[in-house]
Amino acid sequence: MSELPLVRVSEQAVVPARAYDGDAGLDLSACERVELAPGARAVVGTGIAVAIPDGHAGFVQPRSGLAAKHGITIVNSPGLVDAGYRGELKVVLLNTDREQTFVVEPGMRIAQLVVLPVAMPRPVEVAELPASERGEKGFGSSAH
Repeated sequence: MSELPLVRVSEQAVVPARAYDGDAGLDLSACERVELAPGARAVVGTGIAVAIPDGHAGFVQPRSGLAAKHGITIVNSPGLVDAGYRGELKVVLLNTDREQTFVVEPGMRIAQLVVLPVAMPRPVEVAELPASERGEKGFGSSAH
């Protein structure tokens, strides 16, 4: 895959781009102003719609700089964009800071879109799963 078809659904939209050559993520920018009070969340539009190729999925991820400097993250991280979705990409931001309001301005980079190939296995019900070393050991099972 060498191209990602996209359209601007808002005049304020910024075309996604990589900050550096070789970066996995395309920066997604806000196309609206939103105030996030401490602990608040909001759905923020990017003004962009994309056509993820068949056999791939888009994963909307937080930006590490916003997380480290301001406590801004994505509630449903990573957000999943299926290949058949053609609507506007929106990001569910959460302000984890306990004291500071964070203001999202139009044009601000708020997330990253990573497009990856995905396996498409067909679910098959079986009487028993194959054995593994881990078995049914779950949360915290590898702690010593």
